[in-house]
Parts: sequence; structure tokens; C-alpha cells
Amino acid sequence: MNAQTDQDLDPVTLTVIQNGLAQVCNEMDLAFCRAAFSPVISEAMDRSDGIYALDDGALIAQGELGLPVFVGTMQYGTQAVIDRIKDPEPDDVIICNDPYLGGTHLMDVRFYRPFFYRGRLYCWLANTGHWPDTGGMVPGGFSARATEVEQEGLRLPPVKLFKRGVLDAEILAIIQSNIRIADQRIGDIQAQAAALKIGDKRLTALLDRYGEETVTEAIRQLRRRSNQLMRAKIAEIPDGVYEGEAFVDSDGVVDQPLRIAMKITVAGDEMTFDMTGSSPPCRGPMNSVIATTRSSVYLAIKHIFPDVPLNAGAYEPLKIVDPKGTFLYAEYPRPVSGCAAEVSQRIAEAVFAALTKAVPDELFAAPAGSSGNFALGGHDPVKGRSYVMYVISGGGYGGYAEGDGLSNGCSTIGISKSQPVEVLEQYFPVLFHRYALYEGSGGPGKSRGGMGLNYAVSIRRGEARASMVMDHGRDGPQGALGGADGGPNRVRFTFADGRCYEPEHKSKDQDVTIRPGDLVDVSTPGGGGYGDPFARDPAKVAADVAKGYYTAEQAADLFGVALTADGSVDAAGTDRLRG
Repeated sequence: MNAQTDQDLDPVTLTVIQNGLAQVCNEMDLAFCRAAFSPVISEAMDRSDGIYALDDGALIAQGELGLPVFVGTMQYGTQAVIDRIKDPEPDDVIICNDPYLGGTHLMDVRFYRPFFYRGRLYCWLANTGHWPDTGGMVPGGFSARATEVEQEGLRLPPVKLFKRGVLDAEILAIIQSNIRIADQRIGDIQAQAAALKIGDKRLTALLDRYGEETVTEAIRQLRRRSNQLMRAKIAEIPDGVYEGEAFVDSDGVVDQPLRIAMKITVAGDEMTFDMTGSSPPCRGPMNSVIATTRSSVYLAIKHIFPDVPLNAGAYEPLKIVDPKGTFLYAEYPRPVSGCAAEVSQRIAEAVFAALTKAVPDELFAAPAGSSGNFALGGHDPVKGRSYVMYVISGGGYGGYAEGDGLSNGCSTIGISKSQPVEVLEQYFPVLFHRYALYEGSGGPGKSRGGMGLNYAVSIRRGEARASMVMDHGRDGPQGALGGADGGPNRVRFTFADGRCYEPEHKSKDQDVTIRPGDLVDVSTPGGGGYGDPFARDPAKVAADVAKGYYTAEQAADLFGVALTADGSVDAAGTDRLRG
């Protein structure tokens, strides 16, 4: 097909190519999930695949199944690879997990494959997968008390793990010598590389079908159109300066909250995000590298304007002032294990809090905002091998103008879901005693927040070390427009000898030894409420009580709704409570 100009590339062809690029990424995502050994990838889907520009690594396409938080980080990571790998060859695969080179935390391991079309480098294919362990102080890498990145695990610069399709045994040996359960990683490595190979085949087929010049022109136009649509969305927001804030419970080392100060300036069709008033760099692992900080802003805006197509053009009208001198601009050797799954969500929450004042009908109260990172590492004496179990958990979404928040939804930063407990019990020597909604955790409001999750787990044999980096343990997710905060995160250990223990930092701890008979009880945050709780329809409150979401006493205290003995609304009593 001959090259076409910006004016004559017809809408049908443009749409077909747009969907074709997304389908390439979707197939990479599915291939990665289906071939991976680790449940955190195969079941929880903690991974992402995308296509990135040849010259600067800008995002061309990412699949519908990819984690939003990787939208920004992977394009910055690709740029770092372009700057450092000067001799890419066909079938090479570069590995990197350096947080300071366009990354998140060490457990998010990135693979990059140069894509050649008809003998010429055309673009890059890249993916990220969460490995259950990359070494460090504690199994799983979530060291709540790390004070430098070396304590969190093995840090790899961009190096060729596969050279022209051949796995480099020496680099593999270095990796396996520095991580736990090394014998199980080869399956994830092969799956991650194979996903990129699938992408190579599918993108080649797309180019063969429509022609290199047409596909290249389509990519250019899609980027321009995303830019235009985002600018049109921004132009609907009244010009002004909008401020919001969010707090991280603590850094895991110093038991003091960390403040994210968000100032958003809307001017015409552009937005500027200034976080320079945030807390300074912290000692513990809740620092955020700049790629994650930027990506958190991008995903927050994508939540608000979900219909803007996903490519680099969508984020060009979003200007971010580098927050140097704060914990949101981590530099070596600051520890960063909490940045991808926790700090990123506080950044998004601060964006939501600021823009609720500007466009309340487009916004919502704060969601749970925690991935509930819980890692358990030990040795199974029956199977005769070590293990690391990493659990992601959901929480409540915030209420919004049109209705209540979703209960036990995935985290703000992605589509990752909790692994089925049956799968975890099959893989690891654990037993789940409870897996239910966290009743009463939804923040009261005209539209209430969704409920968080409550689960309890023990080990069946051996001994294990538990570590966690969660958040919203000090305060629950923010309510909006008069709505109340959601229920906070809770972690409690009950030991076989009757002792109970709750972490000093509430949502963060490490190296808690557990044995059979000990119980770990985790409650994830509920979503914030939206609007005045006393404006909620009393019939909805009665329905919530009937479902067990709230007690009758909570209905009266939180919503001003009185109920009769049979659970129906007492209209006169409700009028008195709300009077």
C-alpha cells in the first residue's frame, strides 16, 4: 500500500491498524500469563507488554490487559536501553530491573527486544513481569526496613540476556546465584522472552499486510489524535490552580507520615503538576523513582478520561515539574520497594483530591489505594524445597456521583487481581481460613465506598517469614464532597500460644516468624464515601444492612437512618436522626 498523507489515511484503515497494534500487545500479555510459572504473573497478571518508538522509546501501544502503572515507566525504561545498548541485533533480549533507569522496584523485571522489519530496526517490544523474589533482606523483596537499594535485592543494568536468540548462561548464573527459588525462575524467564517473540511475529504480520509506510503513518496520526483528544478534555476543566494532598502512613523506618502535596495548574488545554512541596527523601523504602512518579500522574488522568486512546500523545499536554528534593524523586541509593504498588497510588489519590474541586461529576472518592503486598517465604519440608508466596489483594473503590464504589476491586495502578486461594494452597503450604468482604469498611456517603477485603492465612508445616509493605493503615482512603473516609488497612498476627501482635507501623513490617497454628489476619481498605452520608437514600442503607455491609447501629450513627426490628426503614426515627 502506498504511503498516505495525514489527510487521506481513511478512518477505517486507521482504526483497524490501531486495534491491530493493541492486539499485538494483548497476545503478548496472554502468552506471558499462560506460560509463566509464578502465580503472581499467571494468575494475578502482574505484568504488561507494549510497543515503543525507535528513537525515544515513546509509547506506541499497550494492551488492554497491561498494568496502567507501567504505561509511563516502560517508555522511560526503553529510552534508557536505547541510550545504553548501541548494537542491538535481531532476537536479542535485554534484561533490566534498575529502578533509577525508568523502573519501579527491583521485583519488576523488564525485558526489551529490538524489532527488526526487513533487516532494519523499526521499534522496540518490551514487557515487565513481577518476579516473586530478586534477593535482598527478606523473601519477596518487600523489606519494610531497608535503608538502601542493595538491601532490596539484585539490581541489573541493561544487559543482553539473550544474544541473537541464545540465552547467555553466564548472566543467567549471576541472576540465579543472587535470588531465592532460583530453579523456578527459568520458567518465568522463558515465558517473558517468548511473549516478546510472539509480539515480533504478530507485528511483522501487521506490517506485511498494511505496509510499513501506512503503519508508520497510522502510528503518527494516532499519537496526534490522542494529543488532541486529551487537550479537548483538559479544555473543559475551568482554568485555575487546584490543590490536593495525600499521605503515606510511614516509610517503614521512621513512624511519621509522608505528605504528597499536589498543585495542578490548568491553563487552556494543558495541565501542570507540581509536587515540589512534598516531604523530603525518606530513610525507608517508600521513595519513588521519577519514572514511577510521572507514570502515576498519567494513570490518574487516564482514570478520569478513560476514553483517550493509550499512547504517548495522550500525555504530551501533561507537564510534570520534577519534584527534586522530595521522596518522589528518588536517586541512588534510596530504597524504593514501596514506590510501584503504594506510593504511586497515593500520588494518584492526590490528583483525584485536587481535581474533585474542579470537575466533581467526573471524579470519585479515593479508592483503597493499596496493593496489599504480603510476602511469605519459607521451606516446605514435605516437598523438600523453598518457596516465596506473594499475595496481591483488592480493596474498595470510592463512591461517585452516579453510584456506590465497587467492593474488592483491583488496585488503582493496575488490573492485577488476587490469586485464587485454591491456587495458592496448591502451590504453597498455606491454608486460608477466611476470605470475605471487610464489613463496615466502605466510607459513608450519599454514594458509599466499596468494601475492602478480609482474609486470614496460616502455614500448614515448617516455618516461614512474613513481610508486608501496604498502606492506608494510619488513615483510610479520603472521602469526597462531604463523604467520610473508608476503613483503614489492618494487619494482626495471632500466635498459637495466645500472643497477639500488630505492626508498629500498622501497614508495614518484615521478618515476622510464623509457624503452624499462627494466624495472619489482613483487612484491606474500603473506598471513601462521596457526598453527605445523611443524603443517602434510606432504602439503600437498609439494603446495605440486610447484606451485612453495616450493622443497624452503624446505619444510625453513620447515615442517620433508623431501622425497625425487621430491618425496614423507620421513617420517623430517621427524620429525628437527620433533623
